Amino acid sequence: MLEPLLGSRNGERVLIFLLARQEGYIREIARFFGSDPDSIQKQLVKFESGGVLVGRAVGRTRVYSFNPRYPFLKQLKGLLEKALTFYSDEERDRLLLNRRRPRRRGKPL
Repeated sequence: MLEPLLGSRNGERVLIFLLARQEGYIREIARFFGSDPDSIQKQLVKFESGGVLVGRAVGRTRVYSFNPRYPFLKQLKGLLEKALTFYSDEERDRLLLNRRRPRRRGKPL
């Protein structure tokens, strides 16, 4: 949907993922969308050098999130939220489901 504005489909995927989950790392984003980690990394580096995203090291992993000092952050998030409404219900639910903690031992599925 935003591919013509951002220049690539992976650019849209990265921003939508970060909007839905607040932060993410290269392999997590690539695995979610089934894309190549190199192309995701290129987009993250591009957005970080442009000031849209910030990255921080957590161990050996670099975790990215939106830069709170980016001057057009509010407008960008508004545009991304609008684009997210055009995604299918199934994909939107998958994006918004953010399970990060392991399941309790013995808990039934």
